[in-house]
Amino acid sequence: MKFKYTEIGVCGLSCRLCPSYVIKTKSKCPGCKTEYRLGGPCSILHCAVKKNIEFCGDCEENKTCEKWKRHREYGKRYDSFKCYQKLEKDICFIQDNGLAEFRKSQRIRANLLKKMLDQFNEGRSKSYYCIAVTVLKVGELKKVITEARSKSRSLDIKEKAKLLHSILDNIALKNNYYLKLRKKSKP
Repeated sequence: MKFKYTEIGVCGLSCRLCPSYVIKTKSKCPGCKTEYRLGGPCSILHCAVKKNIEFCGDCEENKTCEKWKRHREYGKRYDSFKCYQKLEKDICFIQDNGLAEFRKSQRIRANLLKKMLDQFNEGRSKSYYCIAVTVLKVGELKKVITEARSKSRSLDIKEKAKLLHSILDNIALKNNYYLKLRKKSKP
């Protein structure tokens, strides 16, 4: 199977906003639909390979598929190593506009993430920035970066990161966004 969009998961997740995708070491994940991940435990990916489909929404069984339904329901409440908060909206966007348009929208977000990482990452904020870029609206992200740049000219990297966190946290509080991974509680 040859996938056209390796950086968009079969389930609808965007790899471009994943901490494992933006890392700059040997352990960098090249995307959900690459050989790197095909040996992994993702049953949704294995199903898509068997059915020769790019996206679960393209499958004849997408409206009745229990596996995809469980994945989407889980994504409404919990995250794993990546933020799933916008998964359902992303799936709807893909179904309405197609994978190519979704890819364009995610490239915009990925460019904003790159700016945050290049200019405001003190070495500990990558996951936080990945979540913020997933959750906030593009216009909000652009304003955040502009404000942080203007207020951080004379600051060191730790102070720059602290400032950006503060701006993002204020927007999150104002708009009821959640900028942490939502983990399932252990019994």
